[in-house]
Amino acid sequence: MDSDEIAELIKIGETLTVEFKAGGIDQDDLAEAVVCLANADGGILLLGVTDGGQIRGVNLDKKDYADPQRLAATISTRTEPSVTASVETVTIENNLVAVIDVPASDSVHATSKGRYLRRALDVKGKPQCLPMRPHEVLAGAAGETDFSRRKVDGLDLQDLDGNELARMRELARQGDGDRALSSLSDTELLRALNLIDLDERLTVGAVLLFGTAATIDRITPAFEIGFQELDGTEIRANEIVRIPLLRAMAHLAERVEARNTEEDVEVGLFRIPLPQYAVPTIRELIANSLVHRDYTQMGTTLVRMSRDSLTISNPGGFPPGVNTSNLISVMPRPRNPALADAFKRAGLVDRIGRGISRVFEHQLSLGRPPPDYSGSTSDSVIVRVRSGPADSDLAGYISQYRRSGEELDLQDLLTLHEVRVERRITTARAAELFQVDQSSARAKLNALVERGVLESRGETRARTYHMSAALYRQLGEPAQYVRTKGFERIQQREMILTFVEQHGSISRSEASELCQIAPLQAGNLLRRLRDRDELVMVGERRTARYTAPES
Repeated sequence: MDSDEIAELIKIGETLTVEFKAGGIDQDDLAEAVVCLANADGGILLLGVTDGGQIRGVNLDKKDYADPQRLAATISTRTEPSVTASVETVTIENNLVAVIDVPASDSVHATSKGRYLRRALDVKGKPQCLPMRPHEVLAGAAGETDFSRRKVDGLDLQDLDGNELARMRELARQGDGDRALSSLSDTELLRALNLIDLDERLTVGAVLLFGTAATIDRITPAFEIGFQELDGTEIRANEIVRIPLLRAMAHLAERVEARNTEEDVEVGLFRIPLPQYAVPTIRELIANSLVHRDYTQMGTTLVRMSRDSLTISNPGGFPPGVNTSNLISVMPRPRNPALADAFKRAGLVDRIGRGISRVFEHQLSLGRPPPDYSGSTSDSVIVRVRSGPADSDLAGYISQYRRSGEELDLQDLLTLHEVRVERRITTARAAELFQVDQSSARAKLNALVERGVLESRGETRARTYHMSAALYRQLGEPAQYVRTKGFERIQQREMILTFVEQHGSISRSEASELCQIAPLQAGNLLRRLRDRDELVMVGERRTARYTAPES
């Protein structure tokens, strides 16, 4: 790699496959950084660059770091099994940077001091070197990364519940299931799901899906599910059980659906039911908590209902590569692929990996807020779905719009919810909500303007969007359109006068940035305030500034 390529990597910053380390780190820290990359997808380690991207260069007193061959040898002797890294040095800004190309490995590596680490994203999307759990080390050494496919010696079909295997066949026969499974024998079914090997050894996944109570207690003691119903501080229901996953799915879904009240809205001749939680929302979120939890951790997969929300939590953070900032845009990465495959083939979850996006779509279509994952940590995933009163006018509009033959996708629905609540939306906010870049977000907002759903104000970076007059009329709130535009003008006036009071004066460009409007609009607004004697113009044209009048 040449200096320009390295400079570009530094400009982008640290990622899952690029890590920076200061040039003076000790050999133990160097080894940890290398095995961290090797145990994930491999990548580039830049030695001589700080975490913040400052190029300081390697410590030339450490001769092993300045010589590529000696640095490669140091890495080899400090890792077990040895990591064979390609090393070169590049001079950038008069500093020597060591470029270490670490290959992804099929086996698990440790430092010579026995530390196992892997590169992953934390819950906020920041790349980190995290300790590997014992089962990950064992599975990686055996070439198996799916804990649910781990073989368990000493089990046979007698350790499985025949009723649960029959449940799987029945689910596969119905609805969106894989009908090919419905006519298979028990052994054939297990083989089709990759839950038994050629030597007829069962896997952990077979136990979790079909095990008897005694087998589950013995093989997976960390697993249990719970349901709670709260009325204020009073606990009205509290169940903790340890049952196979397909039965657990039905058990939890039935309890939520039995308490899922709804309201109605009339749109023309149609009556639209608005439940607190869409049935697909309930089932997808419960399935996710069962399929993606970490079965090596003690803890309960818990479903809790209260007056105003449904909260579902499970042990284990998001799977590698998934976090709250890419949840609806990233390709699905199940922690337990064997369990995920079984649930898909049973027809219990979305088969094309759009389950979470559909959950957002269903709740927003009911005129309700989207799910909230902000309470999640590196050790647990927590999703809260608020019930509250539905925005029945918005739900009615969405239903009527779709009945007309038009479609509203998730980005459309997120936009409608945002402008309904906040009265306006910017490109930056849309990019955050959609989990896309700003150019894509801007294109979507402009498309909604063309469809007559939104109107825009301002230009380029100062542009904002709000609901169109036509949409306000369809929502039965034509006066709100006038109030929204009028309120913005009042708010802009107050913002400018407050700025002048605090800073002494304001220019057209400062007013444009402050009010998030185009420079031409900012100039017109300042002149109106001048004409009403609320401001005094000092200077001319581009150099003009506006101050408060003398009292």
